[in-house]
Amino acid sequence: MGLLRSETMKFGMLVLPVQDAKKYVEHIGKETNLQFEDMNSRDMRRPYRKHVQRIDEMERILRFMFEEIGRSGVEITKNRVNEFLEGESYKLESVEAELQGLYSNFVKFKENNATLSLQRNQAAEEAQVVSTAMTMLIGGTVSPTVDEESFEVSAKRPLVGADELAGRLGHLSGVVLKADEERLARALWRTGRGNTFVKFEPINEKLEDPKTGLPVEKSVFVIYFQGVGGSMQQKVLKVCQAFGANIYEWPASASAATARHSYLKKQLEEKTSALDAYKNFMLVEMDELLRPSPQNPVGNSMIEEWRLFCIKEKAIYSIMNLCSGEIALRVNVWYPASDEASIHALLNKVNSGSQQGAFLTPDKGFGNSTPPTYIRTNEYTEAFQDVIDTYGIPKYQEANPALLTVVTFPFIFGMMYGDVGHGSLLLLAGIWMCRNSESLRYTVPALFTGRYMVFSMGIFAIFAGFMYNDFFSVGLQLFDSRWEDKNGDGNFTPLYDVTNSGGRGPYPFGLDWAWVGSSNELLYVNSMKMKLSVLFGVLQMIVGVFLKWSNAFHSRNLTDFIFECLPMMTFMVCFFGWMDWMILYKWVHPIDNPPSIINSLICMAMGQQDFFPFWDGSVEIAQMLMKFTVLAVPLMLLPKPFILLYQHNQSLKKKGDHELLHDEEQAPAAHGGGHGHGEEFEFGEIFIHQIIETIEFVLGTVSHTASYLRIWALSLAHQQLSLVFFQKTLTMGLEMTFPSNGIMLYFMFAAWFGITCAVLLGMDVLECFLHTLRLHWVEFQSKFYKAGGEKFAPFNIRKLVTPTGDE
Repeated sequence: MGLLRSETMKFGMLVLPVQDAKKYVEHIGKETNLQFEDMNSRDMRRPYRKHVQRIDEMERILRFMFEEIGRSGVEITKNRVNEFLEGESYKLESVEAELQGLYSNFVKFKENNATLSLQRNQAAEEAQVVSTAMTMLIGGTVSPTVDEESFEVSAKRPLVGADELAGRLGHLSGVVLKADEERLARALWRTGRGNTFVKFEPINEKLEDPKTGLPVEKSVFVIYFQGVGGSMQQKVLKVCQAFGANIYEWPASASAATARHSYLKKQLEEKTSALDAYKNFMLVEMDELLRPSPQNPVGNSMIEEWRLFCIKEKAIYSIMNLCSGEIALRVNVWYPASDEASIHALLNKVNSGSQQGAFLTPDKGFGNSTPPTYIRTNEYTEAFQDVIDTYGIPKYQEANPALLTVVTFPFIFGMMYGDVGHGSLLLLAGIWMCRNSESLRYTVPALFTGRYMVFSMGIFAIFAGFMYNDFFSVGLQLFDSRWEDKNGDGNFTPLYDVTNSGGRGPYPFGLDWAWVGSSNELLYVNSMKMKLSVLFGVLQMIVGVFLKWSNAFHSRNLTDFIFECLPMMTFMVCFFGWMDWMILYKWVHPIDNPPSIINSLICMAMGQQDFFPFWDGSVEIAQMLMKFTVLAVPLMLLPKPFILLYQHNQSLKKKGDHELLHDEEQAPAAHGGGHGHGEEFEFGEIFIHQIIETIEFVLGTVSHTASYLRIWALSLAHQQLSLVFFQKTLTMGLEMTFPSNGIMLYFMFAAWFGITCAVLLGMDVLECFLHTLRLHWVEFQSKFYKAGGEKFAPFNIRKLVTPTGDE
């Protein structure tokens, strides 16, 4: 039915032969639009849950393998959805067997890698401990060329001999995380009650954690404490173990340290070469997974193909879990009426050559179910429909605001953001998105979806900029001005026929550039933009009431049309439409002493005498329109609840008479049933609801009209920000003396462009977008849109395997 109303939906039962059900579901998911209902929701029977569990395990293995491959830094070919759907021919059992074998090998490889990494880290850590010991032991010895009796020698000589010291002090050395240095030192101090001394030496090289594969910073430590062995050593050892420290032997002498360091250096080289060989082997093993599958040489990497295959298979078995039956699977489905012929054609094509085929049996009605809402969109209208759906899904065949939002959303945004320069930059951003749409389709899906919206907003911002004659706060001299400063004193006189009596016309398009920079520019432009905001706001709300008319016509609801739609339109047109008429009349009809529109509206609403009419007879017309406005309120409020009560009583009476004709003895039961229905219809609730609806419309229309003034406010803010940024950057650079102006102009332009991009192309675009969104969601849609529908969710394999950007 197009974009105004959702597609006509049909309800039916799909019957599938159990042996070929998977094949049929796959074809349906690729080529048609069918929404499946759950036939097993009551008993929670899921006959294919074993298959789903197997695929869950396969997906777990794939996540593990993707994580391992990601650590290697290699690139996986993705996002070739079309190639996958066209060339995919995998079997669940074969893919499962390959994944299980690869998983087993990968786990063994990972364990071997962890072992090699641990051994390599141990060699590296011990080498650092020995290196620290060499520095301390060799650094403490005396050079043979120095006199032993010199002060340098005597100052470095220990107070206690080495042999005596070795018998009185114990030591413990190892490696600990650098982040745990202070905590370890405090724990040792408390445990030894001040009888321990610890020295840390940071390791410059970051070591790889065998468990996480992430680089970590560690430090060498050596702890001295009283006594060799005994309880103190056990306490210190337990503290070190509690911090996860690796303990290594501290060399007894400089020569032993040198010999041990040479041995560890060789060990480290061997372990490093073994790890490099392992990584090369893993890259060779991964290369097969990174290449396209032989079954689909132009598709994704094999591991990505398997991931998409698992998504597809899991979705198919999940759909089959919704079906009931043993020999033949039965499931209720929703589908667009326009697709019924193509669905039957697809089933017939798949049925060819089969003894038992699938068939679709349409139902004449919907039963107790509510049809889902299905609105066909294209790449241009999709973003605007998403804006509407974010507020709420339209009811089945309710008037869809997206039809008008496609135009009104960028138009109102343009009124707020109107500037030829800024609009051109926004348009260039939209053109770039459109030209690079294929690269954005899977990498940044949000930009891909909204590319045409940005493009449209840029176009309307340029149009409004020409109307406001605003180009980065500079006026454009597109045509000859209709104002002239004859005396050169700054007082301009019009060159066009201000009396509108057939002379020369005003400025051909938009605002005359003579207004830019004038002393009363802000006063004039503010008045113009304020009135434009009200004009278009009232017009959009009137269109919203017309859409409420269309809902009443479509549902053939005469009560809503006569006692809601007509009074609403009367209230809207007779007061706010009259206000717009006065604005337009005042613009096109020259009046010597023009009356104030606000005063005229106050006199009209308060019933006071208006001494400044627009024309002879305008006051009488305003008084008559005000009477219609007041009469529309009780017409909206009172008749509908009583009409609904009368209709309900008549339906109960018809039902009671029908049951009496069939069985007189069951009349009391029938009467009781009718009474039950009467209890479901609460007249008090209906009446209160109608009061709320009436008050909301009357007061909401007033507040919504004022709310449209945000168009003027944001346009003013944008124009003034643009003017300030231009004056404080480029204008200041131009006003400098030569040659400093030529140099500073480059810096001023950079500052101006940076501020423009950050504020006016970033924050202000978002601000105008959000306020435009509010005007559509609240002011426009509240006039007719209920948004209580359920979105049509067909089984679509392409949509399931397409990346969403959240992965």
